Amino acid sequence: MGLFDRLKKSLFGNKSTEEESQTTDELKDSNDLDSSQEQEKVDSKENKKIENNLTGSEEKKAVNQNESEFTSDINQSVDTQNNIHESEQLSDTVDSDFNKKTKETFDKENANDESSSKIDSKDVTITETNDSNDKYDLGLKKSRNSFATKFNHFLANFRSVDQEFFDNLEDFLIESDVGYELAMNLSDQLKKMVKEENLKTKKEIGQAIIAYLINSYDVDNAAKSLNYHEGLNIYLFVGVNGAGKTTTIGKLANRFIKRGKKVILVAGDTFRAGATEQLDLWAQKTGAQIIKGKSNQDPASLVYEGIHQAKIENADYLMIDTAGRLQNKVNLMNELDKIKRTIKKESGSDPTETLLVIDATTGQNGLNQAKEFNQVTKLTGLVLSKLDGTAKGGIVLQIKKSLNIPVKLVGLGEKVDDLVDFDPEEFMRGFFKGILETS
Repeated sequence: MGLFDRLKKSLFGNKSTEEESQTTDELKDSNDLDSSQEQEKVDSKENKKIENNLTGSEEKKAVNQNESEFTSDINQSVDTQNNIHESEQLSDTVDSDFNKKTKETFDKENANDESSSKIDSKDVTITETNDSNDKYDLGLKKSRNSFATKFNHFLANFRSVDQEFFDNLEDFLIESDVGYELAMNLSDQLKKMVKEENLKTKKEIGQAIIAYLINSYDVDNAAKSLNYHEGLNIYLFVGVNGAGKTTTIGKLANRFIKRGKKVILVAGDTFRAGATEQLDLWAQKTGAQIIKGKSNQDPASLVYEGIHQAKIENADYLMIDTAGRLQNKVNLMNELDKIKRTIKKESGSDPTETLLVIDATTGQNGLNQAKEFNQVTKLTGLVLSKLDGTAKGGIVLQIKKSLNIPVKLVGLGEKVDDLVDFDPEEFMRGFFKGILETS
């Protein structure tokens, strides 16, 4: 049974027997597990969800206030620190624009209250809300609505299955950020299905397209969780400036600490003004330790210090922030290579995870970043930040197919607990839910 078959009822509701058979048999994956293996996976997944729900209910007892205040306070403090370090700001365009936009927002919000630029740690707490199902449903609303509008507009113009229809289909898919390769493969497969299955109606065509998109994600072979082992786990975070590396580290540190784990952060982005200060704030609020150095200090030296400190304190996680100057690829490659050599020498192995953080709002550019960084350092997983703020969620459909790098975490909101493990089934349900209702 393919992923589409498992999700069909929740996506489209109850169908007649004839409709049930139309797309179920059309796009069977040759690598589908047999029914007994599939049931074992489903049962395992349900047991895991029950355990997570029990853990979540215990964790929620210690939290009270809205995280948006926390995030706002962090942005305000970073802006204040950036003013102190104006002479040290990077010349690269991406970081400069990011800092400028953040400052404009800060000034606007505090025009009538200058005192609000100071953070009072007593007034800041961290809250958790909603389960993962609701998070996917709410977090993917913008992407779902955008895709549904374009998709139903495409079907509304349907007259006959001819070459013009397939040309329009390919254009629609590429514009929806599902990728050129996936668009061409779907178009070719649909041409065969139209002939073999005699598909004629809008509903038949539409459901066949969605079935192919859903089944294109190899859910059974997708890594769904972060790597973990007994002892020290070292997570190396890479990505361009402004992608959300520091925020991702802070939110993930909060998750681990609430589970009783000891976490140490390493402020390895010593080149960007404000990066250390921002990570330091996350350390203060979450209770993590932090290793930080001077401006422009060799990041590898901080990693060395962090590993030794983690060993002394029997830490469970060492989480390393890095610079994101992809436009200076040679220097970045040398820097990351030195960091990884230091990790291997001092810990005896490669990083437990090397995670690329991608701003989902960049769409196709995010995929290009993944290709570039994967050449610089071997990636073990991807983090898609800001997925709730974009209409380009279709990038998830092409990333694994194009790069064979699993998405491991997704950002579905601004609250600290809105960084969640990537669940392909929940993503597909949240992205395609009700998409054919108006067709």
